[in-house]
Amino acid sequence: MQFEELLRKKKYREIWEEYCGFLDLSMEEYMKIQFRLLKEQMDQWLMSPLGKSIMKGRILHDFDDFRQVVPLTTYEDYADILLAKREEDLCEKPVTWIETTWEAGRHPIKCAPYTREMLDVFKSNMLSCLILAGSQAKYDVSIRPHDKTLYGVASLPYATGLLPILVKEELTLDILPPVEQAEKLSFKERNVLGFKMGVKQGIDIFFALSSVAYYISMAFSQVQGMSSGKSKSGSMKPKMAYRLMKANYTAKKENRDILPRDVFHMKCFLCAGTDSHMYKPVLEKLWGKRPHEIFAGTEPTCIASENWSRNGMYFFPDACFYEFMPIEEANHMRENPLYQPKTYLMDEVVAHEEYELVVTVFKGGAFARYMTKDRYRCIATRDSEDHIQLPRFTYIDRSLDIIDIAGFTRISEKTIEDVIKMSKLAIKQWVAVKEYDDFKPYLHLIIEMEKESICKDAIHKKVLKEHLQIYFTYFDNDYEDLQTMLGIDPLKITIVRCQTFELYEQLYEKKLVKMNPSRHCIQDLLALSSPKKRGDQL
Repeated sequence: MQFEELLRKKKYREIWEEYCGFLDLSMEEYMKIQFRLLKEQMDQWLMSPLGKSIMKGRILHDFDDFRQVVPLTTYEDYADILLAKREEDLCEKPVTWIETTWEAGRHPIKCAPYTREMLDVFKSNMLSCLILAGSQAKYDVSIRPHDKTLYGVASLPYATGLLPILVKEELTLDILPPVEQAEKLSFKERNVLGFKMGVKQGIDIFFALSSVAYYISMAFSQVQGMSSGKSKSGSMKPKMAYRLMKANYTAKKENRDILPRDVFHMKCFLCAGTDSHMYKPVLEKLWGKRPHEIFAGTEPTCIASENWSRNGMYFFPDACFYEFMPIEEANHMRENPLYQPKTYLMDEVVAHEEYELVVTVFKGGAFARYMTKDRYRCIATRDSEDHIQLPRFTYIDRSLDIIDIAGFTRISEKTIEDVIKMSKLAIKQWVAVKEYDDFKPYLHLIIEMEKESICKDAIHKKVLKEHLQIYFTYFDNDYEDLQTMLGIDPLKITIVRCQTFELYEQLYEKKLVKMNPSRHCIQDLLALSSPKKRGDQL
């Protein structure tokens, strides 16, 4: 365990330079790493049927060749090989296969091969995330062997399940609950038990989807009220008993509920997932520590982390080759699938611009110029305060043709069409938009019925909503978890008057995009449904 040995010898600067030194790179040095690893990846592809098909059987020498020959890709371009796990078609035999949700109803899962080299990079970058999450300044390394780690994310075969297994090769963390025990429990059971163990033993590191972290935090008052004696989750340490007693006294004195910040003094609070930007402010109030955002995905692996200032993420140079598609280009491609969008490299991004990320996975990865359907905004191209010369990003959401609710469910236009078709409800037109109730995300479905008399009162609207909820749950098992686990009501329905969509198209001479039309378009549509506005237009 090289990393743990360095910790024991207090070689903190050496640790920092090894795992977080990428933050000291110049832009030129960063791009040299990117181009070198891309060339290595292209050389590896020459040894496999998949790689040869990616490069059209040609030998590519540099990025200009690569961008000219290799088109932008989606998972459909790899599905026949990867879903069948045809390892003989890959340039290197994978050590493991990682899975995630693809598209509810149509395609239950996506899977991606991980080589040993990919796992090594994943491990190194996750250690970087842990170091940075616990830092208050440059060279500050606070993590230690046997830190109590509450792990509120999915286990294998999901990518997040790699962290406790890979990090164990370099550092001993006390996972709550232990991995062997957690694998036998449901996601909800694992989180509840882990939190109970944390109340008794303490928590040094907390890593969770932001939505799950919020759910666990709000359940704290029930968990902390347990007996302080022995239980399946272990005996309570004296320091935790003292903290609980003091926290209860303080909360009672201030006439409020006890909060996690009253009990826990964590080193690291890592969060990930869509909607993190909405959850982070309230999580900071609940825990008294600002969450440290990272980004990892099944296809791209672990690719980004904030630094000690926690004001935006930086991309690791050794995980993927990054291209950035301006959102205007992505919208053109959305309207016309034959359109060839422009992409820009890390040294070409512009501050305050929004991009969809395109990645080529290094170290024997399967994906080339792969459209992740993740949107980022470049906050700044450098950080003079922290003396970092690399661009800094904030994660926005999934692409506009997907509605991702709290990192649990991904709803597409086809999913909604299938749900409406199966329900046999007399829905004539619809648009869907992701919105927030305070900070909780939900799917807002705006529909027009075949006849005005349908759903004319609140009771009928309630029945309509319940009917659609049933079919969304049928198509997507994760949809139900939004209610049962996170307390999120994921569906809101607004019914507009008959002919509203037709009137909109006539007035504005365009059709509404069905998925995530602009706020301005939604406001215009709803305004046309009001009796006064409708009368003016008619």
